[in-house]
Amino acid sequence: MKNRIKSLEAFEEHTERYEEWFAKNRFAYLSELEGVKSLLPAGKGIEIGVGTGRFAAPLGIKFGIDPSLSMLKVARERKIKVIGGIGEYLPIIGNSFDYVLITTTLCFLKNVEKTLEEIKRILRKNGVLILAFIDRESFLGKVYQKKKEKNPFYKNANFYSANEVIKKLKKSGFAKPTINQTLFTLPENLQKIDDIKDSYGKGGFVILRMRKNREV
Repeated sequence: MKNRIKSLEAFEEHTERYEEWFAKNRFAYLSELEGVKSLLPAGKGIEIGVGTGRFAAPLGIKFGIDPSLSMLKVARERKIKVIGGIGEYLPIIGNSFDYVLITTTLCFLKNVEKTLEEIKRILRKNGVLILAFIDRESFLGKVYQKKKEKNPFYKNANFYSANEVIKKLKKSGFAKPTINQTLFTLPENLQKIDDIKDSYGKGGFVILRMRKNREV
């Protein structure tokens, strides 16, 4: 709980700094956006950990949930219908959405398994979860790990490898993984939108899509 509070305080106090990253690292942001778009299904979606709406808004996702009021204020200005809350206890009725997106939020969750159970609850039949995250075992993940103590956002983060994430999702009742990756160069060094390739292991930013398993 202590780490969650510290993480929340960082986003509350440094919302402008958070926004500045996307401007300073424009091509990295656009690469991540294209990566998520490559696996985004049709239908009614919600982003958990919507932040300022940097992903939900351009992707056409109308709903978002986040614990940071200052971040939600910006997301609301981007026309997102926002809800205050956390992934482990979603204030949403069951079977409400065709898909759920979580972008760079996995590392801040206190209880991943509980969040996945909540996601299954709010997903409709054959609903889809899209998880986009920094792969701890990638070159970028290793850079972030080394610098995390100096970063107010990632200081209390718990990064996961792609293999760990896939195992957690399968154990929680998600199936049929489709995986893409991007960011093969440090964000600050990119001069154009990076490539999107399938699988994982080289790209720092991994996008994983899995379907709610009806049999679990």
